[in-house]
Parts: sequence; C-alpha cells; structure tokens
Amino acid sequence: MPDLLWDDVRNFFDPDLMGALPDVSVPGTSVEDWQAVFDLVRSSGWTWRYEAGGVPAPLPPAAEVLARPADAESVDLYVWPVPGVLVIFRPMSAVEIDFDVDLRELQGQVGVGTLCGFLRAVGRRLGKPVLMTPEGDYGNPVIRFDPAADRVVLSADPRGIAPADAPDRDA
Repeated sequence: MPDLLWDDVRNFFDPDLMGALPDVSVPGTSVEDWQAVFDLVRSSGWTWRYEAGGVPAPLPPAAEVLARPADAESVDLYVWPVPGVLVIFRPMSAVEIDFDVDLRELQGQVGVGTLCGFLRAVGRRLGKPVLMTPEGDYGNPVIRFDPAADRVVLSADPRGIAPADAPDRDA
C-alpha cells in the first residue's frame, strides 16, 4: 500500500497551487546528518553530481562543505533518484538540510511514490522528520515523513489548498 494516493494529494503536487519548487527540509540537523545524506547519496545507486560554483567536482566531506566562508561560491548536490526526477540539495547550514524538488516531474501516482520513497530514504537514514511546504511557506508543512510511523503522512488537508486569486469556496 503506498504512503499517499494521487487522488488524495493531487493539490499538493499542483505547481500552480504549491509553486513549482516546494520547500523540503529536515530541521534540527548537524554536520553528521549532512554527512549521512552524502553517504546515502553515494551508496543508494542514484545518479548524482556535485558542483562548486557551477563546476563539477568530487563530493567532499560534509564538514568541509559546511566550513566554507560565507562569501564562497555556492555548492549544489544534484540527485536523480529515478531518471527524470531531480532533487537539488544546497548545503548552506548544518542546522537544516534543505532541498528542492520540481513538482512538474512528480505527477500521478508514480510521482507521488517517487517522492515518498525519497523522503522515506532520507528520513530513515537520519531518523528525523522530512517536511514539504508550499514554496516560500516554511511554517506550514503539507506532507512529511514521520519517523515514528515510518511513512510519509499528510500534515494538512489537500482540499484546503487553493490559488490565492481563487474565489472563496465558502462564499
């Protein structure tokens, strides 16, 4: 049985409602957690590429990445858990693991299953919740990996998501 069903969560996967790049994060992390994610990426069989300042480079230890000076060029870790689905990690701070997914790549039950599988893999490796919020709305997760339940669960009612310019449903 899948964690989430497309018919139940399709609004959470609508780029017009959520923004094309919802915010996905693991709060309350450490350098060791980042290293665990790097190790997961290396050992998972996923395709990946690390770039520093837009130039491909070997993936260094997390401690080295996170110790860069504030004015250093940005770094990105591109991960393809399946062909055609890109996850972009941006290691900027030890205290939170942030990454982007593109909802346009995650349509239908296959897309929901792919995202749930990825969130589950990261959450299990860290033993921590993984939260997805609408783009720019960090305080209101809509789905999350729940480590106690060992599955991805709803954090909000998908029927409550509507475009900002849509008429009020209760009017």
